[in-house]
Amino acid sequence: MERTLYLFKALSDETRLRILKLLQDGELCVCDITAALEMNQPNVSFHLAILKEAGFIKDRKKGRWNHYDLDFSSIQSRILLPTALEGATGEKVAEDRIRLEEFRAAKNGGGCALKEIRINEETYR
Repeated sequence: MERTLYLFKALSDETRLRILKLLQDGELCVCDITAALEMNQPNVSFHLAILKEAGFIKDRKKGRWNHYDLDFSSIQSRILLPTALEGATGEKVAEDRIRLEEFRAAKNGGGCALKEIRINEETYR
């Protein structure tokens, strides 16, 4: 029962649902997620750790950056993730997607080693 409670707690946070929605289209670096959500890296990493512990995402290290993707390896993920992703809609999700596209375009193929990127008067480090 504890595991089931943890799974649903992981899905009961708006930020975590927004992260899952961003990952719906494929793997992202933590810097991409940070820019899309307009949050600092420690806060994003906190939410990513909860999603990973619940088994909803997986990670891989590339250099000094972690990259994240949805993990459908468990039966719970294969059942719960599609439902959660279907329900994760709205203005914030749309704005996250726009910021992600702008950030990735500003990187222009560059990796996450960039020190700083400016998009619409906002600075991302």
